Amino acid sequence: MTGSRRSRALASNGADPETLRGYYRMMVLIRRFEERAAEMYTRARIGGYCHLNLGEEATVVGLSAALDPSDYLFTSYRDHGFALARGMEPGRVMAELFGKQTGVSRGRGGSMHLFDIPVRMLGGYGIVGGQLPLATGAALAISYRGGGEVVMCQLGDGATNIGAFHESLNLAQLWHLPIVYAIVNNGLGMGTSVERASAEPELYRRACAYRMHAERVDGNDVVAVRAAARAAIEQAREQQQPALLEAVCQRLRGHSVVDPARYRSKAEAERSQRDDPVPALRVRLIADGVLDAAAAASIDADVDAQVDAAVAFAEESADPMPAELFAHSYATRVANQPGAFPGDPVVGG
Repeated sequence: MTGSRRSRALASNGADPETLRGYYRMMVLIRRFEERAAEMYTRARIGGYCHLNLGEEATVVGLSAALDPSDYLFTSYRDHGFALARGMEPGRVMAELFGKQTGVSRGRGGSMHLFDIPVRMLGGYGIVGGQLPLATGAALAISYRGGGEVVMCQLGDGATNIGAFHESLNLAQLWHLPIVYAIVNNGLGMGTSVERASAEPELYRRACAYRMHAERVDGNDVVAVRAAARAAIEQAREQQQPALLEAVCQRLRGHSVVDPARYRSKAEAERSQRDDPVPALRVRLIADGVLDAAAAASIDADVDAQVDAAVAFAEESADPMPAELFAHSYATRVANQPGAFPGDPVVGG
């Protein structure tokens, strides 16, 4: 068991200037994308549930940056930022939120079910902890076939209290599976604090029950998150030893777009704004000479245009055709699969 890592510095150790600028760009992209998603939700362009990564950008980018292109990523329903960081085209992600035919899941998945095989992001899962057994099974398949890939399974703090969390960690350690479980601990499971929901609020310590390597990292430090994730992934890849990471950060808004977060005190809300990782990284990179104010402003403007284009693409895309309602229900043709529409006779003529 490795001790707690809580460095507050936005250290640039081990990252060259171009890489750091890329991290800043991606964090700004996620921030602007999520802000526009919230706007589009209030305009009724996005329906259903919608959960945002606002405030978690450093964690999202740091975890994603540690993965190889051949590795697999499973996430919770708070998945937009991970989709972008993994390489999904913003227009197709926004179109999926809009429920359009050009979306990454042809408009059938929506916000919580982003899925794209080419970039090896296998969900987006709406059930709390639903991704845990599936990700563990994917790691078992890799191990069985003798592959060199690693699975990262992202989950929220609330998912650590379900049975599948413990079952998955136990099997992963018992069978030496190439998987890293990454907890994004934003302090709240919906509106309940971790301290009120968990007898052990330092969630990384739960791995000791399974003799699994575990570590806690400052989720507001993109480089620290990347470093911890890289070490865990390397161990999983080379030694077939799973790991548990806990990245501690804060979400800037409520659980979902419609949650006003009245359970959060004024002091807590102010602390979240003060610890906001996006402007903090901008300030640090300018102070370190990695960016200047003009270059940062140029990145911000480029990202704004990119997100504007994504929204325009989603608006202009076609809706799925009703006649295709049952298309893609199964990967291959299945006998007697559903195909009846409302008003169709129950028994054919």
